[in-house]
Amino acid sequence: MNDQRVSNPLLFVVGCPRSGTTLLQRMLDHHPHLAVANDTHFIPRALLRAAPEQVANAVRGRAIPLDKVLIDSLLSYHRFHRLGVDPDEARAMAVDCSTYSDWIERLYTSFAVNQGKIYGGEKTPDYVRYMPLLQGLFPWAKFLHIIRDGRDVALSALDWAGPKKGPGRWELWEQDPVATCALWWRWQVEKGRIDARRLGAANHVEVRYEDLVEDPERELRRISAFLALPYSERMVRFHAGKTTSNPGKSAKSNWLPATPGLRDWRTQMRATDQALFQCIAGDTLKALQFPCTAQSIPPATRRRAKNSVEWWREFTDRRQKKARRSVGRTVERSI
Repeated sequence: MNDQRVSNPLLFVVGCPRSGTTLLQRMLDHHPHLAVANDTHFIPRALLRAAPEQVANAVRGRAIPLDKVLIDSLLSYHRFHRLGVDPDEARAMAVDCSTYSDWIERLYTSFAVNQGKIYGGEKTPDYVRYMPLLQGLFPWAKFLHIIRDGRDVALSALDWAGPKKGPGRWELWEQDPVATCALWWRWQVEKGRIDARRLGAANHVEVRYEDLVEDPERELRRISAFLALPYSERMVRFHAGKTTSNPGKSAKSNWLPATPGLRDWRTQMRATDQALFQCIAGDTLKALQFPCTAQSIPPATRRRAKNSVEWWREFTDRRQKKARRSVGRTVERSI
């Protein structure tokens, strides 16, 4: 890779939450040339808060002017501190920047330098829904979309989600959490795969979680080649000196190495829930070549799936109408 001009953010790690994004982030963050921030969220959200009427321009690759409103929106975002850049220094960097992209590039370069590295990247799972916007802002950036069998994602999400995070925020959760997980996983994965066609193979690659934990070195060598970075064994040894064995903590909190079988839907998910998940998201599972083991779906399970899918259609329709009204009000105020 040519280091004469550093273009940051170099990469974005995206994917449905609970799919191994943190594992991949920790591995990449241990590369000697690369620092990967963890769940900052602010790049699209600051723009959506301060200038939603500019989002379409950003997606088209048009420069977004940097102004005080946008600067304040980003620096006041509650997760900005995760980048580890002093807000006063960040504000000073903005003085010579004419566009939002220029400023973000400087912020991520500062983040990398603070870690003693050259390149800076970002892991925010939800960015799987913002890839066209992010590519419009940073056409050089690479996207790593990590995908995990949705049934294992569901097992993890059932222990993690709540009223303020993940699929637990949706009203269907209280009625049918497994169906909610299936809809949530299908939505995120399909959105990412559709947008990947626009990004192209030069800027996007899929990473199978199961392959990553089965043979970390092989997958990390493939990822390193995609990023045009030299392979480093430090990535596989990201957990060295940090692993604990506290039974009350998660694999993430215990800093476990890449470990196959932490979740196993075949033995840990009830047969009726396996059938329900397959009934809702079976097409996505098959497209990704994950096995579909339910040979027949009971009528009661089909009704659960049908009701959940109908709820999803109504829910997404309401969201889209609300988004259109919000943008309309913003445009009216700017006239």
